[in-house]
Amino acid sequence: MTASVTERFRAVRGFSLALCEPLEAEDYVVQSMPDASPVKWHLAHTSWFFETFVLEPFVTGYQPHHPQFRVLFNSYYQTVGPQFTRAERGMLTRPTVREVFAYRHAIDDAVCALLASRHDALPAIEARIELGLQHESQHQELLLTDLQHALSFNPLQPVYRVQPEAASLGVAAPALEFASHAGGLVEIGHSGVGFAFDNETPRHRVYVEPYQLANRLVTQREYCEFIADGGYQRPELWLSEGFAFLERTSTRLPLYWSERDGEYQRYSLHGALPIDPEAPVCHVSYYEADAYARWAGARLPSEGEWELAYASQPVTGQFAEDGALVPRHTSSGFGSAWAWTRSPYVAYPGFQPSADALGEYNGKFMCDQWVLRGGSCFTPRASLRATYRNFFPASARWQVTGIRLARG
Repeated sequence: MTASVTERFRAVRGFSLALCEPLEAEDYVVQSMPDASPVKWHLAHTSWFFETFVLEPFVTGYQPHHPQFRVLFNSYYQTVGPQFTRAERGMLTRPTVREVFAYRHAIDDAVCALLASRHDALPAIEARIELGLQHESQHQELLLTDLQHALSFNPLQPVYRVQPEAASLGVAAPALEFASHAGGLVEIGHSGVGFAFDNETPRHRVYVEPYQLANRLVTQREYCEFIADGGYQRPELWLSEGFAFLERTSTRLPLYWSERDGEYQRYSLHGALPIDPEAPVCHVSYYEADAYARWAGARLPSEGEWELAYASQPVTGQFAEDGALVPRHTSSGFGSAWAWTRSPYVAYPGFQPSADALGEYNGKFMCDQWVLRGGSCFTPRASLRATYRNFFPASARWQVTGIRLARG
């Protein structure tokens, strides 16, 4: 067991560094908004996680790699101690990129040495490492979304990675169809087999009315029809907070879209691209997704409806490992763009966070956020499962978020 855990640890940690291969030193430090973090911070924080929650409790007499890293790279764990101000992470020119890489390598070596030590608490150590690897996978996705947001402000429209030819324009979207589901009294939530975050538990019963769910995400062509029909100017389509968001931000297009000479283009990690009419629209807020659904005579699905529809489907699609960093339609509900649901992010019945610091991982955020399902083209393949609950505020647009329609 330990050998496979070590191999997985090295592979996941190595993928974070692989994501950085196209970058220059200047790319590691920039922070474009308080909700995003610099690449360098992601690399250091995930190392801090293993140091704080694996090495410190399980290595006798462990000495921190650097005493101030405990503050600099603590994200939000109040029970661990103070944190450096989130909105000012881009001010941290030191430690240098080179020093952060050295930190990562030192933590990697220490964790692998611990796994090889025949420690009495090895099962607990391996479980903690698996949580850390799942956490690192989340930050791999955030590294890409945060980097795209930062690079989007540059008039040079930098290309992070050249788009693979297989992901070029012209792949027709399937015809939009709605599959009927009987609903009923069903169970959702994690069954206990394999890894799950605490917010996916406990498994519980919900009643789902009969419903229909679209076979694919809304396309960019369909969203252009909404724009052309004055969708952003029609208050009857919008939640009150959503229309106020439009007025406050002057939003009239999905994030990263721009218009020139009557044509739309979008900024991606492959650089500036023309919009692809057949590909899923993404980088839209909950407000935009809800307004589009209302315009289309439909609605957003609940998370129970989404999970019921895809619980038995294999996880197939495109993922961060595949190199294509713009969404394509997939044959399942996974790996294209996160689908907004109409479900608020709240605790499942019977949910109890752990009493230690790791109890802060998910439970403390169960307020004023909305559940998303299905993963995106930025999500590592091994992270996805039908019970995975992502969550963001209604105004969030820098994640790869799209629209899947439902009807009663």
